[in-house]
Amino acid sequence: MSRIAGRFARVGPRRRVRQLVLGLLSDLPQKNCWTIAEWAGDTTPDGMQHLLGRAKWDADAVRGDVRGYVVEHLHDDRALLVVDETGDMKKGTHTVGVQRQYTGTAGRIENAHVAVYLVYAGERGHAAVDRELYVPRSWTTGPDRCRAAGLPEETSFATKPELAARMVTRFLDAGHRAAWVAGDELYGGNTRLRTALEERGIGYVLAVACSHEVTTRAGKFRVDNLAKKVPKRAWHKLSAGTGAKGHRYYDWAVIDLVDPRPGSQQLLIRRNRGTGELAYYRCHSPGPVPQTELVRVAGSRWRVEEFFQSGKGLATLDEHQVRRHTSWSRWVTLAMLAHAFLAVVRADEHTRHPGPDELIPLTCNEIRRLFTALVVQPVCDAVHQLRWSTWRRCHQARSRTSHYRRQAAQT
Repeated sequence: MSRIAGRFARVGPRRRVRQLVLGLLSDLPQKNCWTIAEWAGDTTPDGMQHLLGRAKWDADAVRGDVRGYVVEHLHDDRALLVVDETGDMKKGTHTVGVQRQYTGTAGRIENAHVAVYLVYAGERGHAAVDRELYVPRSWTTGPDRCRAAGLPEETSFATKPELAARMVTRFLDAGHRAAWVAGDELYGGNTRLRTALEERGIGYVLAVACSHEVTTRAGKFRVDNLAKKVPKRAWHKLSAGTGAKGHRYYDWAVIDLVDPRPGSQQLLIRRNRGTGELAYYRCHSPGPVPQTELVRVAGSRWRVEEFFQSGKGLATLDEHQVRRHTSWSRWVTLAMLAHAFLAVVRADEHTRHPGPDELIPLTCNEIRRLFTALVVQPVCDAVHQLRWSTWRRCHQARSRTSHYRRQAAQT
């Protein structure tokens, strides 16, 4: 917490942000301003809500601190950046960025808002270093709606690949380095993102759809048609990295592409050894690299999925229950910090105390459990609990009365 303490001019917000981050790491079944304030010993949630909505501090500056913290402790010369988006289901229409749209969280079109994240992944661990809220065109064409949700006046529509390019640019402009960027088909099919990465001299291994077209010395082909022309001798069994059940072996083939721009352009094809299912990756590197390196980068994309799972499950990335953009960016940034803390502790423990063979290394989940049980001591006396029960019931009574009055006025 001392890393971000300088972002808060007054001691009150500095102490409260510490309580909020501890609350995010707690074992509360549900985490929002109300539950964390009660858990921390506050008499009402007003202080937590003020911290997220009205207090004077810069969430983007704290995001920069989180980025520096992650890179410093998880630094790896072979580290890469992974981009991906995730959605949070929301009711109503007033929460910033919400509309009916596809989200992988539900696997279908739902009322949700979507954010794009940038994850730093190395041998020691991985954690998010940046975030951008996706604001649909239906929002950017309504200035009054944007203003009510706290979006900056200069907000304009940007696609998810454009948000990804923006975050990678910030990462590089901050003086950090990563050799590769990985992402799924949404990002691999975007020419502007690929061009932006090439101009910055950073390699990429980005998934593309089967209908994606590439140019070889023999002409222009769809990648699925090109895969049919690959001879048997061109396929190699290689590991895409270790998973929960050991090495993940696939058959891989690489085809050189023709491109007038500098650098090495290739198509990487992955074949499932059991089902024969194919996946395709558009690859670029400033210089020639072995096939094993491309496979390593392609196999590292799962790190972002693991971040979404642990970030939501352990640091409550998705339970913010806020409506305005300022509150969302502050909650998500502090959740990223809480998750980064777990990732850094895990990496340090693996380095200092490898442990006996009969024990698996400490996981982020186990570290949070031990941290909560041994370090964090919430306020939970009977008087405090009864006071909060009274406060909740009073608030609910006011809400019910207000609802009935509004309903009567409409009828």
